[in-house]
Amino acid sequence: MTVALIAGEGSLPELIASRLAGGGEKPLVYAMREGLDAFAASALDVVPVTGAKIGDALRDMVQRGVKKAILAGYVPKNLMYRPEAMDETAAMFLARLALRDDHSLLGAIVALLEKQGIEVTGYRNLLGDLLAQGGLIAGRPPSEAEEADAAYGVGIASKVLPLSFGQSVIVSGRAVVAVEAMEGTDAAIARAGALCRGGVVVKMIKPGQDERYDLPVVGLGTLRSMALAKLTCLAVHTGWVITLCPDEFRQAAQDSGISVIGVDY
Repeated sequence: MTVALIAGEGSLPELIASRLAGGGEKPLVYAMREGLDAFAASALDVVPVTGAKIGDALRDMVQRGVKKAILAGYVPKNLMYRPEAMDETAAMFLARLALRDDHSLLGAIVALLEKQGIEVTGYRNLLGDLLAQGGLIAGRPPSEAEEADAAYGVGIASKVLPLSFGQSVIVSGRAVVAVEAMEGTDAAIARAGALCRGGVVVKMIKPGQDERYDLPVVGLGTLRSMALAKLTCLAVHTGWVITLCPDEFRQAAQDSGISVIGVDY
């Protein structure tokens, strides 16, 4: 059975493709991104998808007999504000949505694929060794102030995430400095750095989140953004947040003096 990997930006889709290929299941990659060469060794084929022009991609999946798909990687949500980036299929799909938050958009894409007879499957089990553990994950132990900010941030996240935004919350001195929306984690971190020095990034998953899409991811880029913004602690959802390049991640946390901890609701 041919597996389609609908790949956004970042190294997560590359990792998924590599692991699928290592298990003897090379995916057919539909790349909504640049850097197609990253899939050369792990994909059956790579099909570029420009912007949000998904009609041709759907037709191609059906013609090739795709029965299973995985969604992974970052696709800018602001494509919805760019009519020139859409084809007729995408425009009609968007027009029918009553709500256009992350959860609604991704859920509707899943429904669109399933309507074509394509099962959307998750990748959490495929990357089980990369899921955050509880307690200290990397870097130095957190200070008491950082632990208090992390706990406060978890409480805030539990309130905003059911509204389908706020996957990352930045807290300093038990006050919310920034909340992630459409701009993504790195941009939210940069906003926080412009307002304060020192603070905790809390990254959680929505309670009851469909694990087939939009699992939180952290990596070297997250730590670089935090170091530039002078944020000192990263608190990630135990069992749900994926850590990319874990060995390099642990070394980078140590080198930058950032504490990384696993937390839960």
